[in-house]
Amino acid sequence: MKPALNTASGSLRVEALAKHFGGLKVFDGISFTVPPGEVLGVIGPNGAGKTTLINVMCGMLAPTSGRVVLGDHDITGKSFHAISQLGVVRSFQQTNTFRSASVEENLFRAERFSAARRGPDLGLPALLEEFGLARHLHEPSDKLPYGLQKMLGLVMVLAVRPRFLLLDEPVAGLERRERTQLDRFVEHAREKLGCGVLIVEHDMELVRRLCPQIVVLEAGRLLASGAPDEVLSRRDVIDAYLGATEEE
Repeated sequence: MKPALNTASGSLRVEALAKHFGGLKVFDGISFTVPPGEVLGVIGPNGAGKTTLINVMCGMLAPTSGRVVLGDHDITGKSFHAISQLGVVRSFQQTNTFRSASVEENLFRAERFSAARRGPDLGLPALLEEFGLARHLHEPSDKLPYGLQKMLGLVMVLAVRPRFLLLDEPVAGLERRERTQLDRFVEHAREKLGCGVLIVEHDMELVRRLCPQIVVLEAGRLLASGAPDEVLSRRDVIDAYLGATEEE
């Protein structure tokens, strides 16, 4: 993958972040950094708190303690809408489109949301062609095959012109032959926008391809961090995966 253009936007950081629901500690004391233009993988067994972590970072949930910092600005506790407007945008495990609207209308609505952030041409027509969406522009999104709906949701996220992308299991439900489209999507986002990308994913082959650095969550704590080959060979990481339980 080509190196991305760096930006002056600063990093996205979580500092000693914790989220508790009553007496249940989903995660506690989590810290890491997503630099602009770089890709960080977040992995862990089911139930480790990965989706909850994204929900706190994007403002869907308030943290119990700790901070989320964008560049020099503390964005902890800001609303989902406010954080999205600042350029930290998440995707969802399931398809997330305006279901009765056409592909074209879905993209138009996403672009309207980003109206305050002008910038270079995103090259969306070429991306739509690559992903097989160009010939479906006038069809309702809920009539598309699942894989196309999933890729439309990702292109919509890109149309918002994010500074940081939080991708929650972006290839869940996709066939193996469709999964390499995520490589192209991430490359496109980094080339056009210099996006920093956080990927929560169970597909270790994809993680090894796309993520120069990963962090491992297990039982609410940060178990390990580093290069994938190093981290995934650790006995404690292997044991954590063998003990996987149902996802939160």
